[in-house]
Amino acid sequence: MTTTSVQPVIELKKLGKRYGEFKAVDSLDLNIMPGEIYGLLGPNGAGKTTTILMMLGLTEPTSGSAKVCGINATRNPMQVKRHVGYMPDDVGFYEDRTAIDNLIYTARLNRIAPDEARHRADMLLERVGLRDATRKRVGTYSRGMRQRLGLADVLIKQPQVIILDEPTLGIDPEGVRELLTLIRDLSRNEGLTVLLSSHHLHQVQQICDRVGLFVRGKLIASGDIATLSRQLDDAPTFRVEMSVSPWSPELERSLIAVERVERIEVTTTGDSLLRLFQAQANAPVTVTISGEGDIPTELANIVIGQGATLHALAPRSYGLDDIYHRYFEGGDARERLG
Repeated sequence: MTTTSVQPVIELKKLGKRYGEFKAVDSLDLNIMPGEIYGLLGPNGAGKTTTILMMLGLTEPTSGSAKVCGINATRNPMQVKRHVGYMPDDVGFYEDRTAIDNLIYTARLNRIAPDEARHRADMLLERVGLRDATRKRVGTYSRGMRQRLGLADVLIKQPQVIILDEPTLGIDPEGVRELLTLIRDLSRNEGLTVLLSSHHLHQVQQICDRVGLFVRGKLIASGDIATLSRQLDDAPTFRVEMSVSPWSPELERSLIAVERVERIEVTTTGDSLLRLFQAQANAPVTVTISGEGDIPTELANIVIGQGATLHALAPRSYGLDDIYHRYFEGGDARERLG
């Protein structure tokens, strides 16, 4: 019996782009699987858009290769475009024409027959929530409406992959929520593979199956949130948050003496004098304990055994906020990347 392995829809190998001595993209390896929503997260200027342009065959790489749907994007860019829908951060339309006219025009450029073009346009405008604005000129559209129309525009040729570059830029919070929900539903219901480039970490976290952290042209980590947590420098395999009173140096020494405990952080805001006051007043102190293994029961027993009160104990995982701070804002990331 033979098994067929699933091949990546997007496959980047040692992909690089130089402008003189400047490395816009530096030896990028990345696989994105069918039906996956992948978020490329990084600050402006990190190289995300340059990467996308190489994937579409719109700029040639200096080194490495980009394959989309099994097609080499540099050698056969036109074939790639038949399979991929691309929405840049600012979508261009004919402002004096209606939404339906713009979509039919795009369909005709993709050699879709007139009747089928109109059918798809009507269906997509309904799908993206623009049915009531079908006959309005695009020049009257809000930013959020234009982005919805842009999504319909990339979908009209029924691509296998859609690439969205900062799709929520300039949209109000409710519009962002609706657009992200629409993108997620399209992927789940129709099996679309989605690459979403953004510098908004919360938006990426809401809908992406995996996230790639991109900075200075390098993909420095990739995975779901749990995987990214483990890839942090010296990331422990467990973190628990405890609320304890009273907190004392003796209790801290007992907890840190546990073989698998690596670090104890007193997370209560304030300086050492404030902490001392809290301890004297028996006020609860919040501490985060991290290390190897999974030993919350042992930690709880130590607290109770020393006569302290354990008000709360809960696992604490790294969120995307922590990850983003460590990689993009913290000194560790800058030191690692040199």
